[in-house]
Amino acid sequence: MPNIKIFSGSSHQDLSQKIADRLGLELGKVVTKKFSNQETCVEIGESVRGEDVYIVQSGCGEINDNLMELLIMINACKIASASRVTAVIPCFPYARQDKKDKSRAPISAKLVANMLSVAGADHIITMDLHASQIQGFFDIPVDNLYAEPAVLKWIRENISEWRNCTIVSPDAGGAKRVTSIADRLNVDFALIHKERKKANEVDRMVLVGDVKDRVAILVDDMADTCGTICHAADKLLSAGATRVYAILTHGIFSGPAISRINNACFEAAQCSKCFLGGRSLIHHHLLDYVAWILLCTYPFRFGFTFIYLDPFLAKYPLGPK
Repeated sequence: MPNIKIFSGSSHQDLSQKIADRLGLELGKVVTKKFSNQETCVEIGESVRGEDVYIVQSGCGEINDNLMELLIMINACKIASASRVTAVIPCFPYARQDKKDKSRAPISAKLVANMLSVAGADHIITMDLHASQIQGFFDIPVDNLYAEPAVLKWIRENISEWRNCTIVSPDAGGAKRVTSIADRLNVDFALIHKERKKANEVDRMVLVGDVKDRVAILVDDMADTCGTICHAADKLLSAGATRVYAILTHGIFSGPAISRINNACFEAAQCSKCFLGGRSLIHHHLLDYVAWILLCTYPFRFGFTFIYLDPFLAKYPLGPK
């Protein structure tokens, strides 16, 4: 496969290696290190002149350091005369700060978009953006890929009573996501309206919809401290749900998330591997990790072909809607 170079940032090297293996390529040589004053230093170890470069770096772990590392890698490849630089960002950093929801609040997602563009990125590939309007922050192509086909496959194959289920969004922002899944399964949907006292702390939840005597399947794009998803599960059981499942794209699992998941009432929880934070939960009896999600694209003269980590996803291609 000529003219393709894949480089990995330090955020999720395991995922980068799987993408390279799936494409039959070697990861490009790159050295990242820090000076004594904690400045990030990146050295690209091979020529990228005239090449189509893909840099895989997720918004997980040390987010600020990883973001800065990504920007430096993009710029290093661009000024080394790479033909095109694509940033593959499974979990887009600062995606939750996508609007000015109160006085003097920043729109940090827009700032990140500007930084990526100025650094020299020609194309962005990301996964299940927290807010789809983030695509409009860029003046370069953005592919926001969806986990929905893999979610549908998992539900049909692992939940025997899926025909008598309700797809539930733990917040109003995910309503479009769950209605799309519910329509594909021909089942009902519901959502939970939540009010927060402050960030990462839910004050009150109101269920909108019916889950009585049904299996409830919670679907969300990310789980950070897991307070929302666990409170939502309790709310669904109290409303008469027979069982509760959780399906998450980005498992951030910060703070008390692990203990909350351990004590939650989920029948099962499913999470992608596109976020490194989830690996500490691999041995938890509720979590069955499948490398659903991240894919890499490579250009042909006639367009884009999408390549997936796991062969079973070939029948359910993910891609921009």
